[in-house]
Amino acid sequence: MRLSRALPGMPAAAPVRIVHLGVGNFYRAHVAWYTHHAPDADAWGIAAFTGRRPDAADALGPQDGLYTLITKGPDGDETEVISSIVAVHRADEHEALLGYLADPAVAVVTLTVTEAGYRRGPDGAADLAHPDVAADVVALRADPRAAVSTAPAKLVAGLLARRAAGAGPITLMSCDNLPSNGEALARVVRSLADAVEPGLVAWVDEHVDFATSMVDRITPATTDDDRAVARAATGADDASPVPTEPFSEWVVSGTFPAGRPRWEDAGAQLVDDVELHERRKLWLLNGSHSQLAYVGSIRGHETIDRAIADPACRGWVEQWWAEAARHLALPGAEMTAYTDALLERYANPRVRHLTAQIAYDGSQKLPVRTVPVVAAERAAGRVPTGGATTLAGWVLHLRGEGAPVKDATVDAALAAATGGELPEAVPAVLELLGLGGDDELTAAVLTQVEEIHAR
Repeated sequence: MRLSRALPGMPAAAPVRIVHLGVGNFYRAHVAWYTHHAPDADAWGIAAFTGRRPDAADALGPQDGLYTLITKGPDGDETEVISSIVAVHRADEHEALLGYLADPAVAVVTLTVTEAGYRRGPDGAADLAHPDVAADVVALRADPRAAVSTAPAKLVAGLLARRAAGAGPITLMSCDNLPSNGEALARVVRSLADAVEPGLVAWVDEHVDFATSMVDRITPATTDDDRAVARAATGADDASPVPTEPFSEWVVSGTFPAGRPRWEDAGAQLVDDVELHERRKLWLLNGSHSQLAYVGSIRGHETIDRAIADPACRGWVEQWWAEAARHLALPGAEMTAYTDALLERYANPRVRHLTAQIAYDGSQKLPVRTVPVVAAERAAGRVPTGGATTLAGWVLHLRGEGAPVKDATVDAALAAATGGELPEAVPAVLELLGLGGDDELTAAVLTQVEEIHAR
């Protein structure tokens, strides 16, 4: 028997008022969870579209979007069936997407498409030279309802459909780990809209709110053990339960002209400016996660709890936190409380977060998680050992050590890292990160390569 709304006690589907691109465990552990717990949840159903792979649609479609959230606390599991997702589509169901965006009832579009999914060029605008983006522009110029493949082009196609239908204002909200992600999304969408039809930009400026959000909740990959837990809790087969940790933080800034669920009543923070929360999370949590993913996997640790239990890894993480903290305008006591909580979260063996999973897409992640702190430390005349450790781990990762390379935009970095011996590879990789020509930093990274191997 499969989990479904036909089972006794399961709620009816709410009307679709939110559309999501890139449904996966991360999204289902936060936005879908907060929406489920909002007091007006019965008015806010989510229609979700998969990313590059159709797995989520194949798993959740037969379950009417239902899934079991498994919160893995130190003392045991808590389970609940989340009902806020009411329709699940494959990424190629383009007409369905246009239909939703043309509906005045749809008020919010959210995204978790990963950093690489924004298809940004060096200036932050849409990368019009990328073959996939260029092909989407040509297709939409010829037919505004043409099927397109990239997430930014899907949004532009949806906005064209919304304008044609006179469906009114809408909010687009990124939930990806990008600094100022609302602004980043706006830059990509506006530039792509201008390339497709310059007149669309004025309509976007008048009708589209680009909200910013910061999400902090560790969500590992689903295992067969999680499916067994879900089965025991619900009495039904769940093909795609979501394991997560007890901690959850979601901070949102936006005007939401067409409305939104009462997320604040479910624990979200609605603020005027997300930036400080965002940098704290990107640098302290995500930055240390990336370090542990590369360095920890090189040292033989499969999961974050094993990596943080390694005294060398923990020492490097604490060095990184000290470096990052110097560039966060937050009280010292607040940062100490945050990093103490991170250590507890990382050490939880029941949240089995794979270092290989966190290592994905480093070419997109390090420029926002690691490079800003390293650059700030160098500008202050300091050589950051913690930052150099992350960079050393990434170079070794690119050279085939530790977690396997899985990165959509890694070609240039891979060529730089493997084009010679380490004394040539390190400065070549640093150059790509905007940290080139720095002999002291290069020497520090090479030293940390030796330290990672030695301890």
